Amino acid sequence: MQETKLSFVERLSYGFGDMGTSLAYNMASGFLLFYYTNVVGLPAASVGTVFLIARLLDAVIDVLVGVAVDKTRSRWGRTRIYFLFVAVPYALVSVAVFHVPAWGQGAQLVYAFLTFKALGILMSFQAIPYTALMPMMTLDGGERLKLSGMRSIGTSVSVVLGTATVMPLVGVFGGGDQQRGFTLVAALFAAVGFVCTMALFRHCRERHEDHASPGFAILPAVGEMLRNRAWLVVFGSCLLYFARFGMMMAATAYFAIDVLGRPWMISVMLPAVAGMLLLSAFVAPSILARTGIRNGTVGALSIAAVLFAALPFVQDHVGLFLGLYISGCLATSITITAAFAMVAETVDYHEAQFGTRREGLLSAGISLSTKLGMALGTAGFAYVLGASGYVPGHVNETAREAIRWTYSGGAVALLAAQTLVMMFWPIGARGKTATHAALSPQ
Repeated sequence: MQETKLSFVERLSYGFGDMGTSLAYNMASGFLLFYYTNVVGLPAASVGTVFLIARLLDAVIDVLVGVAVDKTRSRWGRTRIYFLFVAVPYALVSVAVFHVPAWGQGAQLVYAFLTFKALGILMSFQAIPYTALMPMMTLDGGERLKLSGMRSIGTSVSVVLGTATVMPLVGVFGGGDQQRGFTLVAALFAAVGFVCTMALFRHCRERHEDHASPGFAILPAVGEMLRNRAWLVVFGSCLLYFARFGMMMAATAYFAIDVLGRPWMISVMLPAVAGMLLLSAFVAPSILARTGIRNGTVGALSIAAVLFAALPFVQDHVGLFLGLYISGCLATSITITAAFAMVAETVDYHEAQFGTRREGLLSAGISLSTKLGMALGTAGFAYVLGASGYVPGHVNETAREAIRWTYSGGAVALLAAQTLVMMFWPIGARGKTATHAALSPQ
């Protein structure tokens, strides 16, 4: 396996390239349900259906984008061309999502579906090439962990900007008009994301790629992907991680306002996710290098499940509640740093099994798992609101209890399922390359 030492500028550009896609996505994850129901006035159950149907359609779209990446040959490489030509449309649509016109409710729901679906399609054309880029940059496992750590930093910054600063900025820019405030904040974040994507395009390079013919048949390639055990584990783990993440991101505002009665905690709990991602970026690579990806991830998930299970019993003690919550966020952040490296490992594992790398197609499957997970988590919580009779400003006790137990119990159930999935990770623990491990799985 050829080693490639990457410069700090290239690692930094790759890490913050995540913001090009995830800044708008994090704002949508944290506040789009709130925006649709409390600002625009759309029914929660209808919004949940919009989220769910739009993401289910990604099953076909993401595979097609992944195949397109594997078939692409251009002067800018196989992935970087997408950053160049998709950045502007993605920025424009991310603003349109938070600018629902004052039409009738039916027309607004159609507009919400079309703009959210467009955001998902364009996100695929940015996120899938971005994920596929890492295994092309270096084959060295240590360098990949460094890239994963840097990506965790970029992710954490985007979560802070996309969560903690949103409501204060909406107040500043909107001047009492939340509709206007959300649109202007979305425009600001779109501009920041565009700059990050252009830095990714300029400084990151493809060095290792699949030399197989770009004229491969799609269905057999998909079949090989579905027989890649490492890929199946990453798909399942990411699906469950982002289902929990999407549920908690969507539910936090309701939980802080309607259950805890402390709206100020929104600006503590959501940024805590980012803060722990940032800390994880520095501590996770060394931890995972010692424990191995499987053992380290299983341990972190188990700890997180215990901590989140305790939350309903300490919610009247703010300091203890936040201590347990932040510790749980740190544990889960270690697992997402591991996941970034695992995605690259699935490419090497695939090459050992089938003789081709298929970076684009494999990354497409992982992109689908994250978006579908987010949709299931967000839509699931929206359905809980609808079923419990949630009415903004007039929350009954049934709705309040549904929010309380979904927030904690749902998280524990999904963490337990993710732990089980990770037990099947087939690649060796310490010091083995993915290719060697694939030849003799442990």
